[in-house]
Amino acid sequence: MAKDKVETASGKDAGSAISNVKTVAEGLSDVLSETYRLVLKTHIYHWNVTGPQFRSIHMLTEEHYTEMFGAVDVLAERIRALGKPAVVAPQAFQSGPDSAEPDAGQNAQEMVAELQGEHERLAARMRALVETAEEAKDFATGDLATARAAFHEKAAWMLRASAA
Repeated sequence: MAKDKVETASGKDAGSAISNVKTVAEGLSDVLSETYRLVLKTHIYHWNVTGPQFRSIHMLTEEHYTEMFGAVDVLAERIRALGKPAVVAPQAFQSGPDSAEPDAGQNAQEMVAELQGEHERLAARMRALVETAEEAKDFATGDLATARAAFHEKAAWMLRASAA
């Protein structure tokens, strides 16, 4: 068995029925890195939020980073099930999509708005991954990405409602 192949009970590579495993695994790797980065940013804001909404934002961000931390394992295991290595790009931790590092000195409203935008972007990335996976006939990854998109859409909604 090759080092990066995962075999099924029949001895075939688990990704062999999927038409474009490389593209699907790359998409999964991208959202894995972005999810890990958002876990860290959410944790930083969780530690540093202040003001009248402290408790509600502190609790909400804890729920979010806890859920996302569990999700990174599921995403990585799906990559492995496709026979590819699960690796997080170190540069993903250096800055976000807008090249800005988390600013722990922001006020609560700024933190909430920034996290909301991050969840909206990641939900869009997950929806794009659904399309990629379904085109490749990888319905398991499509289902996973659909569930992840739903989480990020709900997280964005909750953050948006907190800022209202």
